[in-house]
Amino acid sequence: MLREAVSNILKLHSYLQSRTDARVRDYPLMQSPVEMTSILLGYVLFSVYIGPRFMANHKPFRLNTAMIIYNLSMVLLNAYIVYEFMMSGWGTTFTWRCDLIDTSSSPQALRMIRVAWLFYFSKFIELLDTVFFVLRKKQNQITFLHVFHHSFMPWTWWWGITLTPAGGMGSFHAMVNATVHVIMYFYYGLSAAGPRFQKYLWWKKYMTAIQLTQFVLVSIHISQYYFMEECDYQVPMWIHLIWIYGVFFFLLFSNFWVQAYIKGKRLPAMDNKPKLNGSTSEHITVVPNGKHLENGNGHHHSNGKIFLGKVKEI
Repeated sequence: MLREAVSNILKLHSYLQSRTDARVRDYPLMQSPVEMTSILLGYVLFSVYIGPRFMANHKPFRLNTAMIIYNLSMVLLNAYIVYEFMMSGWGTTFTWRCDLIDTSSSPQALRMIRVAWLFYFSKFIELLDTVFFVLRKKQNQITFLHVFHHSFMPWTWWWGITLTPAGGMGSFHAMVNATVHVIMYFYYGLSAAGPRFQKYLWWKKYMTAIQLTQFVLVSIHISQYYFMEECDYQVPMWIHLIWIYGVFFFLLFSNFWVQAYIKGKRLPAMDNKPKLNGSTSEHITVVPNGKHLENGNGHHHSNGKIFLGKVKEI
């Protein structure tokens, strides 16, 4: 039985090798799914178990400077990704309708492959979001949705650029996601800069609306495929998965919108009552991808358990 299992694994590995586009095979983390899956499993283990237990006997780190540098670096990286997606087709030759996978080795196709891989690789850099939460002992901010989003996204994108590195209409959602991240990381950078920047963060309540708009745009764009008389997109399964992804996350984010802004169940809510030490509570707003918008001051301690992405009753 063991020999048969090993044989099946080797056959699967050989199959993946044969299906991996030769133009992207030599990029880091693209040789097989083993490396990236191991990293993501290690990330989940660190986020939920190892990190919180290590920090249980340590004081939270003050990482404001590192967070400012990190967030602003992510703004620049995502802005570059958006620019490259535009120059690789979306702002030049694409029709924004039935754009097929480019199987050539033209400069534009190779440029699209590079930016698709860079978008994929940026998702591993974004794992630092959770590392900062753990080291600052803000485990209550690491929700189920946060961990799921950060681990599932890069895992699925490995399969996407393995089959469709110059993905045509299948790359639209990546460009939109990078655009949203320019806005989000700019907000986080200002937030980490301290109280003197709070007056510039009046638009934080619109962050959820920006996320919802993202999934509406992605779903509408990819849905065109089902209404076209003819569109010979080479890997239809990728189209179906993008549509499911857009609708699934739209429903999750919509549920957050209802809970937080219609029913008023924010997690946590702002408490203006003075505490025993004379200080007031920190105002934190949750956005539905599991990240929190905060002013960078104060520390939150938790029992190390991961929340299931629900909005907490006050």
